[in-house]
Amino acid sequence: MAIALTARRQLIDQLIQARNVVSTAFFEREAERLARVCSQMSDRFVRGGRLLAFGSGAAASDAQHVAVEFVHPVLAGKRALPALDLSMGYREWLPAVVRSEDIVIGFGPPAGDPQIDLAVRNAMSRGAMCLALPGTAGDYAIPAPSSDPFVHQEIIEILYHTLWETVHVFFERQSLGQVAGAASFLYPFLAEARQPSESVIPEVAASIRSKAACVEGLRDQVATEQGEAIMQATLAIHERVALGGTILSFGNGGSATDATDLALDLVAPPKGYPSVPAISLAAEPATLTAIANDIGPDAIFRRQLIAHGRPQDVAVAISTSGGSSNIIAALIDARARGLLTVALLGYDGGEVLRRGLADHTLVVRSDQVPRVQEVQASIYHVMLDLLDAIRRDR
Repeated sequence: MAIALTARRQLIDQLIQARNVVSTAFFEREAERLARVCSQMSDRFVRGGRLLAFGSGAAASDAQHVAVEFVHPVLAGKRALPALDLSMGYREWLPAVVRSEDIVIGFGPPAGDPQIDLAVRNAMSRGAMCLALPGTAGDYAIPAPSSDPFVHQEIIEILYHTLWETVHVFFERQSLGQVAGAASFLYPFLAEARQPSESVIPEVAASIRSKAACVEGLRDQVATEQGEAIMQATLAIHERVALGGTILSFGNGGSATDATDLALDLVAPPKGYPSVPAISLAAEPATLTAIANDIGPDAIFRRQLIAHGRPQDVAVAISTSGGSSNIIAALIDARARGLLTVALLGYDGGEVLRRGLADHTLVVRSDQVPRVQEVQASIYHVMLDLLDAIRRDR
């Protein structure tokens, strides 16, 4: 047994290091191209363009994630920029709404998706700026960073986080007087008319590389400090799944999309692993809005746990702050109902850690929300690989 535990602990380290190797190579190569793409995107937003994102399968959660980051940026004081997730019906929806000034992002698995590729090509023919992640056609098109679908998704998540962070750098240097029109006197900062120069590109590219390096360092830190906790949480989840348990994941904003990505990776595993029953409580807009309207936002996950939760189930909370009231309420109720509780947290773990509200807590100790979410994705993907290794060993 000790040998098996040691091997699993080594597997965690190997999986983390493999991600860092891919990340370093990818962002060293792509940082300058991404800086130029961000400059071009800011020009489109200045002209009234929107970001239209879509994806197939689990990649649809990335379209949701990038949309919420642009509309509701976590960076204080940043402007809300128009973005939509069209994944539900992108083949019909995109042609109906795309305009020449828009920005289109198509997300797919490492092998690509012919339908996503076709939609990107059609949007390009209408004058839209297009990003194919991955793909062969577009103003910015890349092959998959990795053939491993989990690593691919994590690198793409860092990529689109750097997009919205960096677009604001250029956006704030643009003259927006043309947008404000006659009302520009109300917004004197709009008349600064500072266009980004070519000299800015190397500086921005260096910033993108720095962000990727930060993620790599945080991954190393998590592997060193919490490798044992990751293993113990995964063993506990395995035991519940073996009893017929379902994994119920939830979170707010970008963490909501990661909760959905986790659920999709469990029910439709991209690596051929056995399917595991899972539900994303964050992926039910009618239920979420009904509960928020009729009871209050603090109950949006707790109410669903009342409906779905059973003693053999697992509640997985994903939160960057560890202090969201609806996350706290859900974990308290889940524990009272006998569910196993697992929390992926950021900052210092927040109230969830201080009050001991989860049976297993995994903390990414950073106050940078995008970096926390990127490393949390690595954690739950590593747990899925580890879960399969445990299953095969038994």
